[in-house]
Amino acid sequence: MGLVTTTEMFRKAYNGGYAIGAFNVNNMEIVQGITEAAGELNSPVILQVSKGARAYANHTYLVKLVEAAIIENPQIPIALHLDHGDSFELCKSCIDGGFTSVMIDASSKPFEENIEITKKVVEYAHAHGVVVEAELGTLAGVEDEVSVEAGKEMYTRPEEVEEFVSKTGCDSLAIAIGTSHGAYKFKPGTKPQLRFDVLEECTKRLPGFPIVLHGSSSVPQEFVEMVNQYGGNMPGAIGVPEDQLRHAAELSVCKINIDSDIRLAMTGNIRKYFAEHPDHFDPRQYLKPARQAVKDMVAHKITNVLGSAGKAADLTK
Repeated sequence: MGLVTTTEMFRKAYNGGYAIGAFNVNNMEIVQGITEAAGELNSPVILQVSKGARAYANHTYLVKLVEAAIIENPQIPIALHLDHGDSFELCKSCIDGGFTSVMIDASSKPFEENIEITKKVVEYAHAHGVVVEAELGTLAGVEDEVSVEAGKEMYTRPEEVEEFVSKTGCDSLAIAIGTSHGAYKFKPGTKPQLRFDVLEECTKRLPGFPIVLHGSSSVPQEFVEMVNQYGGNMPGAIGVPEDQLRHAAELSVCKINIDSDIRLAMTGNIRKYFAEHPDHFDPRQYLKPARQAVKDMVAHKITNVLGSAGKAADLTK
């Protein structure tokens, strides 16, 4: 199919009561694991690249890896998305460099400045056939280039969403309803609970408009335990319950971002491999089970959380 934008993906997802998985990619094994799972399950998928990933792996290498994945999985729609772009210049570079979707995250700025920056990105992106995700509200946590101190996060104010979308022309909106970046989303002993009242009010004010959830890894305890069992130190790592994410996907959430769960699955399996094979040193040996762990994790999310299995056929007719 070649790379696609998220426009039709989101329209189908919104009407169908499911979400598209947006998985962060940093290297070949992650790209392979994600797209093999999506290909076998006939699911549309978003591969997203952060500013940190571009610095680590190089823009060109990442784009070429995604192009290879498209050749290997021609039956599924794949979008290439910039995650948390922090400037017009970064967004422009990705637009010019082959991305089909970009996020401009000016959520830390005052409302009017957020509108101004986002509108500038939208105008350039739309002129080049690229779609734009923006953000209102801020999530706590640390992941890659994003860092917001706990207690300084801010829920999205539903009364602002109509004006923001109208003035910016953005194509989707990331909102803050209690998710958080990284693996330490909630304090031990607390009951994680997303603010569905905020989501529902935003939906009422933006009927038919695609909503995005960031920081939506569930931090499976089996992998936290695996990391700790084989030399790691991750006490109190807690994520978003998957049943709450599934409910969000049944509403207006069309894109759910998942990164930490992939990192946990990979790291846990690599630590386990090293412990069981201390004499091995070939990267292919330990990256093979790590790649399989990514594939298994993505397949689980597609089937049990996102509800997007089999939906690629709706987009390829």
